[in-house]
Amino acid sequence: MAAKPPSNQQSSAPQSTGAMIREWVVTLVYVVVIAVFIRSFLFEPFFIPSGSLTPTLLPGDFILVTKWNYGYSRWSFPFGEPDFKGRIFGSLPKQGQIAVFALPRDPSIDYIKRVIGEPGDTVQMTKGQLYINGKEVPRTPDGTYVETPLDDGQGVPITVKLYKETLPDGVTHLIAKATDKGFANNTPVYNVPPDHLFMMGDNRDFSEDSRFLDAVGYIPLQNFVGRARFIWFSIRLDHPWWEIWYWPVDIRWDRIFKVIK
Repeated sequence: MAAKPPSNQQSSAPQSTGAMIREWVVTLVYVVVIAVFIRSFLFEPFFIPSGSLTPTLLPGDFILVTKWNYGYSRWSFPFGEPDFKGRIFGSLPKQGQIAVFALPRDPSIDYIKRVIGEPGDTVQMTKGQLYINGKEVPRTPDGTYVETPLDDGQGVPITVKLYKETLPDGVTHLIAKATDKGFANNTPVYNVPPDHLFMMGDNRDFSEDSRFLDAVGYIPLQNFVGRARFIWFSIRLDHPWWEIWYWPVDIRWDRIFKVIK
């Protein structure tokens, strides 16, 4: 009869397996905690699905947003938790900056637009021209751009005019204009309330923004998530992302690590 192995040898394998499982679980918890910390307090990636900020941001851009610039509110954290009002370490987003915010009528939706009006400002569009505090915001022609209005890339391409627009604080950026007609180009005067901002897309005729009060409206400061800083990846949306054989021609190599202005 073969001798039985010592009892300590019998239990060594199960103990080793149990230790490995515990170590794996602890490591996974650490990874999750670190990821949540980074996403909540430092950086958060976002995908640009539409052309409301064309030509600054294009559909298919992947951007990185810094979280500390405007302070922290409940919308800085995953799923809008913890539940508290206001902001801590708050700072007013500056005119001309591109920022991500939780949509007031449905905070589960994130929007990204450019800061146009600060608290106490008046904003108006007249015949396609932007006015802030009653003064015309200067712009100069800067060529044209071929725009596809629908987000799925299946719309009819149209040629829009590009302008360099200089905001009162000195920030110069490109805007796209297809027309000077319609409500979005001929608005009432908007009076930006205290603790709110007026946000607009650079693609002025294809942007749902603060001009549409029922859909977006004025954005409370506590709804701001962070400031858009740079594009870390960009790909055309002509094909599904998993068709990697198209990547060499679909990736926009010239946009990778481009600073957002």
